[in-house]
Amino acid sequence: MIRLRSLWFQIHKWLGITLALLVIPISLSGAALVWHDWLDEQVNPQRYPAVAGPLLSPTAYVASASKLLQPGERIASVSFPDEDRGTVQVTVTKPTEGGGRPQRAWVYLDPASAKPIERAGTGDGLVRVLHGLHGSLMVPGMGRQIVGWVGVAMLLSSLTGLWLWWPTKGRFTRGLRWRRRPDLNSNLHHMGGFWIALPLAVLSLSGVWISFPAVFSGSAPGGPGGPAQPLVETKLGPDRALAAAQAIAKGRPGTLNWPTNKKAEWTVSVNGAGKPQEVKVVDADAKASLVPAKPETLARTMRRIHDGTGMPVVWQVIIFVGGILPALLGVTGILMWLRMRRRRQRHRRLSAGATEVPAFAE
Repeated sequence: MIRLRSLWFQIHKWLGITLALLVIPISLSGAALVWHDWLDEQVNPQRYPAVAGPLLSPTAYVASASKLLQPGERIASVSFPDEDRGTVQVTVTKPTEGGGRPQRAWVYLDPASAKPIERAGTGDGLVRVLHGLHGSLMVPGMGRQIVGWVGVAMLLSSLTGLWLWWPTKGRFTRGLRWRRRPDLNSNLHHMGGFWIALPLAVLSLSGVWISFPAVFSGSAPGGPGGPAQPLVETKLGPDRALAAAQAIAKGRPGTLNWPTNKKAEWTVSVNGAGKPQEVKVVDADAKASLVPAKPETLARTMRRIHDGTGMPVVWQVIIFVGGILPALLGVTGILMWLRMRRRRQRHRRLSAGATEVPAFAE
C-alpha cells in the first residue's frame, strides 16, 4: 500500500508540475464561458439592439452580409434574434486546404435595417479568444487534441489527488480538517482538491469526449470526403426555403442552414409555442418535412454537462468553481513542490557538512 501510494503521489505531482501552464488557461477560460451569453453582452453591447418591428426577408440579410465576404467564403447559415433583442447573425465558412475544419467568421446585422454592425472571426474579441483558449489553446491543427490529452491528465490528477487526500489513519472526517499541514498552500491544496475532485473528474471526462468525438462515436469527423461544404448556388433560395418550412411549422424563424455538397436540403428551426421545431426542405423541389423530435444524444449530453447549457444554476456554479480551483491547485501544488525541494536541499547541505567535520578535525 505504501509503494502504491508513493506511485500515485509521483503521478499526481508530475502531472501537476508539467501541465500547470496548460491547465491554468484552459480552466480559467472555461470558468468564464459558463455564462457565455451574459459575458458576450457585456463586452459586445452593440450586438444586442432592441428588436422593434417585423424581421426582413432572409435574402435582405444575405445580400448585406455578402458585401463583407472575403474570397472563397460561403454563407453557411442565418440565425435570427430572440423576440426582444439581438442581431441577425450570418455564419460564413471557407474550405481549408487538405480537407480540415473550415475557417469560420460571423457577420452581425441590424435586424431592422440589415445594416452590418460588425464582422468577427474565430479569434476576434474576448469571448472568441476564450473559446479558442479553452477548445484548442489557440494552436492551429493539433490544438484540440492537445486539450483532449490535458483533459486525460486532469482526470488522472483528480482521481489520484482524491486517493492522496484520503487519510491513511483514522476516520474519513479526519481529512476534512483545515490544518492537515503546517503551511497555508498545503491546506488550500488539500481542501480545495477534495471538494472539486469528483466534479473536476466529470468535467475532464466530458472535455475528453468533446475533444475526441471519433473515439467515442466510432466514426471519422465529417464522414467520407471531409467536412460538408455549403452550396454556393441553390435552387430555392433562403426566402422560399423559410416559407416552405413555416408552412408546416408555425412560429418565428430561429436558424436557417444552407444545403451542402453532401445533403442538398435546407435545415430550418422554427420557434413556436413549445420547443423549437426542425424542418428539412429539399432544395430541388421545396418539399418540406418535419423532423420528429429525437432523444438527446450522449454526445450532446456530454457537451451540456461540460459547458452548463440548459443545466441547473447549481451545476453552472460548480462548473465555474471547477474552472477557478484547478488554477489555484496548480499554483499551490508548484509552491508545495518548491518548498519540498528547498527542504531536501537544506537537508543535503546539513548532511554533507556533518560528514566533513571529522575530516576537517584531522
